[in-house]
Amino acid sequence: MARKPKEKSYWPHMIMGFLIIGITLSYWTVKSASSVPVQETNDYMMKYQQADIHINDILAKKRRFDGAYMIALDGVQKAKLELENVKRAKEEEVVLLHAGANTFTYRVVDKQSRPVDGVKVDFLLTRPHTDKDDVLLKDIPKKGTEYIAEVNVSKPGRYILRLKAAVDKDTVGYMDAPAYLNP
Repeated sequence: MARKPKEKSYWPHMIMGFLIIGITLSYWTVKSASSVPVQETNDYMMKYQQADIHINDILAKKRRFDGAYMIALDGVQKAKLELENVKRAKEEEVVLLHAGANTFTYRVVDKQSRPVDGVKVDFLLTRPHTDKDDVLLKDIPKKGTEYIAEVNVSKPGRYILRLKAAVDKDTVGYMDAPAYLNP
C-alpha cells in the first residue's frame, strides 16, 4: 500500500505571526502614546476639571457680565495672520507682540462706556497647547480708568491674552485675544 505524502499545515505559523504582530503593535501604541505629554487647558483661568464641574455657574456669571459690561483691549497693534494646517485657508486677527517687554491696556466699562469701579482683574499670557510658559498676573491695580498688564515675551509663536474681570462674585467676564510673536 502506498503512503500518502504528509500535507504541511501553515496555521500554527500564521497564528504565531499574528500574535507577534499584535504584541508589536500594542507595544508601539503604548510607547507612542506615552511619549506625547498631555497638557491641560486653562480656559476660564482655572483647571479643566474645575471648569467642567462648574460650567453652568461660569456661563451664568459670564451672561450677567456681558449683559451689563464690556472689556476693551486698547493700544495694541493688530494684523491678519493666515492659519496653516486648516482645511480651508483662514485668516485670524491677532495682536502683534514684540520680543521683550509688552504692555496691554484693558478697560472695563458699562454699556454706556463709563468706567466700572471695584473690579478684580486677572491677566494670563498663555500658549495654545502648553502651560509651561504661562504668566499669570493677579489683582492688576487700576491706573486711572485702565488696567495695565506688563509681561516679557521671548519665544516666538502663538499666544493667547486672557483676561478675567470680576465685578462681584456673581458677575465675572472673560476676554481672550489671540496674539503672535514673529520669529
